[in-house]
Amino acid sequence: MKRNVQVSVRAAFAAVAAAALATTVSCSSSPPVPSTSTSAAKSTVESSTSPSTAPSSASASLQPFDAATLRAEFERTAKELLVPGAVVLLQTPQGSLTASYGTGSRGANRAVSAEDHIRVGSVTKTWTTTVVLQLVQEGKLALGDPVSKFRPDVPNGSAITVEQMLTMRSGLFNYTETLELNTAMDQDPQRVWQPEELLALAFAQPPYFAPGQGFHYSNTNTVLLGLIAEKIEGKPLATLFKERIFDPLGLKGTVFPEASSNAIPEPHPQGYFYGDNVLTMTNPALPDDMQKEATAGTLAPHDVTDVNPSWAWAAGSGISTAADLKILGEALVDGRLLKPELQKKRLESLTPTNPDTPGGASYGLGIAKFGMMYGHTGELPGFNTFMGNDPVNSVTLVVWTNLAPAADGRDPATTIARALIGKLYPPAS
Repeated sequence: MKRNVQVSVRAAFAAVAAAALATTVSCSSSPPVPSTSTSAAKSTVESSTSPSTAPSSASASLQPFDAATLRAEFERTAKELLVPGAVVLLQTPQGSLTASYGTGSRGANRAVSAEDHIRVGSVTKTWTTTVVLQLVQEGKLALGDPVSKFRPDVPNGSAITVEQMLTMRSGLFNYTETLELNTAMDQDPQRVWQPEELLALAFAQPPYFAPGQGFHYSNTNTVLLGLIAEKIEGKPLATLFKERIFDPLGLKGTVFPEASSNAIPEPHPQGYFYGDNVLTMTNPALPDDMQKEATAGTLAPHDVTDVNPSWAWAAGSGISTAADLKILGEALVDGRLLKPELQKKRLESLTPTNPDTPGGASYGLGIAKFGMMYGHTGELPGFNTFMGNDPVNSVTLVVWTNLAPAADGRDPATTIARALIGKLYPPAS
């Protein structure tokens, strides 16, 4: 989520799509190569190449795998963004790489690793929307059902469908864009928010547009979907995630915390954040003078690790690891979580978030696409995550940072992902 506590795709998708779309790609049927994670004091990388995984005509759309070049680009970008720590996990048919940069705490010596637990922000949306789609394929609700069937108090509820909420085309106001929430977050970061309080903030504001008449990324949609799933199944959302996603995929480091908990399982880095939420509600970048101080090292980010994430709930309060996100990112694309017909519909549901840039980022049924990669980004104060999978070229990329946003307003993990994508794919001819 942004400094104004939005679980955002806006800038993140645009940044990564710009790099991914500036490449030429072709079909690949080569299987991915298993990777192994390691960590060391400052920066570690593992790469693997072998005759069986060497570049071939099937994977010729990727540039030759160069671990040293990728590591250098990763470290250069992380340093430029002033992040205390970052992790990248990359798998391609030509080789795999796990790299860490920096430390989990400012001024400390423990290196971050792919096994560290981090808050994943809007990646949580892929969990909520997948559960809802599973309920659809079980006949317990339909994509065309109006939300008023479950919640009569939703503005325009009789005209808003489940599908429109999944695709962010309901027009419902995003509660994280309210001054009330941002002020409360700054004044009482330990406050425990209930989903109904979040919806009340949203419903007090007029919709952005009539249902289906535009795209606006709104966490209100996903909170509503989480409540609908709980109502249908009669179980807490955490239980639904565990039974339907975490356990089937073997995600040992992934949890959905209780609303009252601000804890992150060990090991975990600290999360850092410049400024405050109200200061940058309309622009995630710090004022110019503060950016200069951050670059000079005279302005330090503050530790927001213990901020209660209940304000994000079904839209962004999840916790995971880079290793688990790799599994999840691949499963979202390869169909392990949905039956073939609905999986096909999910991947074909993607439409441009901005009709004026049809070749840019797209969003569909709880999944995004940036260039060749399907997946999602996630950000809340202190943590930024990128999770992407390119099924055509068998590429999986996961990046996280323990600073979000950067002092200049960029999303650190997605900026790093963009830089790496630029090295993975050949430039357009």
